[in-house]
Amino acid sequence: MSNSIVKGVACGMGAGALWGLVFLAPELARGFGPLQLAVGRFLAYGLFAALLLAPRWQRLRPRLAARDWWALFRLSLLGNTLYYLCLASAVQRGGIAMTSLVIGFLPVMVTVIGSRESHAVPLARLAPSLLCGLAGVACIGWQAIAGDAGRGGILALLCAVGALASWTAYAVGNSRHLARLPDVSEHDWNLATGVVTGAQSLLLLPLALKAGIDGHDAGDWWRLAAVVTGVALAASIAGNALWNRMSRLLPLTLVGQMILFETLFALLYGFVWEQRLPTAPETGSMVLVAASVLLCMRAHRPVARV
Repeated sequence: MSNSIVKGVACGMGAGALWGLVFLAPELARGFGPLQLAVGRFLAYGLFAALLLAPRWQRLRPRLAARDWWALFRLSLLGNTLYYLCLASAVQRGGIAMTSLVIGFLPVMVTVIGSRESHAVPLARLAPSLLCGLAGVACIGWQAIAGDAGRGGILALLCAVGALASWTAYAVGNSRHLARLPDVSEHDWNLATGVVTGAQSLLLLPLALKAGIDGHDAGDWWRLAAVVTGVALAASIAGNALWNRMSRLLPLTLVGQMILFETLFALLYGFVWEQRLPTAPETGSMVLVAASVLLCMRAHRPVARV
């Protein structure tokens, strides 16, 4: 197995561990709506990104054309603003387990799309990995759907599906566009994404303040500030940097499988939040998720020639 695949999987695991925190944030600041959570998180992300990008700006600016800034706008909207609005809405209406179940279908969608690219591993070789992933997701959601079926209703499910569609488009588009920019580092691309996402959040700030100004004391606002700042630093700065590094190291078919780590860690954080141990089906799902990634790595080994 190549060194780049091992490093890429390690980066994907780290990104998943950090991104899993975004599922917990809506529970930590439940008094605030998805719009306030999204705007707060991405304003903080944009601020930190701008500060880190400032000393690198003169070197980066000539390497990004107008089409790259347009791509950054689209990717920021899909992978950050729109995705998190949908995800936070789904978590608050339907719970962490239901939302992570739906998002858990991301690997299947991204891997199937990636299998159509030139030089990609054939879908038949990926079938065992995909089947394990699907089985793992099914185990994750079996009890969650039965236990929380009446909690969020159809609106929570639609929000989760919207997050799924939005992030699938982001994962594919981001990986492909990064491949076209060999002179732009993953870190600089992440920081530029943060600046654009922060600008989008500024446009939504008046609406967020108007929707959430009443019914909160100073302590509530400080808690929101702490949550969104922590998520911005952990998930948006560090997590995105690891993900972009992984996107350069792995083929798109394997990139899709790495999203399973986000689902796995989101569930683990949910168990800690709910102060309980995973049930037998949930434990089985974790084993299947691990098997899915290992099988996908094995499928990407060079085929021995006789």
